[in-house]
Amino acid sequence: MRILLTGITGQVGAALEAPLEPLGTLVKADRSLIDLSRPDTIGPTLSRLEPDLIINPAAYTAVDRAEEQRELAFLVNCEAPGAIAEWAAARGTPFIHFSTDYVFDGAGSLPWSEDSPTGPLSVYGASKLAGEDLVRSAKGAHLIVRTSWVYAARGANFLRTIARLARERKQLRIVADQIGGPTSARAIADAVARIVESNRPELPRRFAACGGLVNIACAGETSWHGFASAIVAGLRGRCVKLEAEEIAPIRTQDYPTIAKRPANSRLDLTRLRRTFGIVMPSWEDALRVELDALAAEFI
Repeated sequence: MRILLTGITGQVGAALEAPLEPLGTLVKADRSLIDLSRPDTIGPTLSRLEPDLIINPAAYTAVDRAEEQRELAFLVNCEAPGAIAEWAAARGTPFIHFSTDYVFDGAGSLPWSEDSPTGPLSVYGASKLAGEDLVRSAKGAHLIVRTSWVYAARGANFLRTIARLARERKQLRIVADQIGGPTSARAIADAVARIVESNRPELPRRFAACGGLVNIACAGETSWHGFASAIVAGLRGRCVKLEAEEIAPIRTQDYPTIAKRPANSRLDLTRLRRTFGIVMPSWEDALRVELDALAAEFI
């Protein structure tokens, strides 16, 4: 099986490389090979590469900047996956595409299921939802993976930001009224690789069995404040020298951002378990693995 993987310089793309390598010939695509900001070039490139499976974690993820770069966000997050989906559908090639909890409005306190009504609050969320719609409308064998609060020991993300700030400042002020499931890129990659490995001969049927949409996130929930507190405690427990003495909880309104974030980013994982037999690790267990890797940089 020839697997095309986009976004290899991103968190999820990089994490997917190792578990996918044993499953076939892995074609690693960065922007120089597939430029998602130029959707018109994607079809000819895919025809040249001839993949048997396409996995697309690449995205425009600058949530605040997207409010000012709407056209670019929609090119990368909507038009490009639509072009991939059209090519894949015409050739019967299974397609796995990644989306986000930002397609929801964040109301209430119940976890969002795959069938919950959507209502994005930001341009980023709207562009990802529009991308989902184009992938579905192509009517090919597809699986849209919604995930949340993605981080890794590498790259630019909340984990590394908190680690840096905790080494520089005595007080951190972190939002405490947004709730979700911090999800390591490694945990996402392991789950996706298990789906591919266990269902290779019948991916189209299994994708159809879950309606082409599944939530993948670490189990459990916390706030950004709780996540930051766990990061600081975990680094300190690994003998990383930190300056931080206080992690102060604040409200969303005390930390204004250009784009509005959902207050409730909980994702229901029932479909993942029932359709694919996958039980995700707790966010605490997944964080321990990333902290081990991150702490090694500082010791």
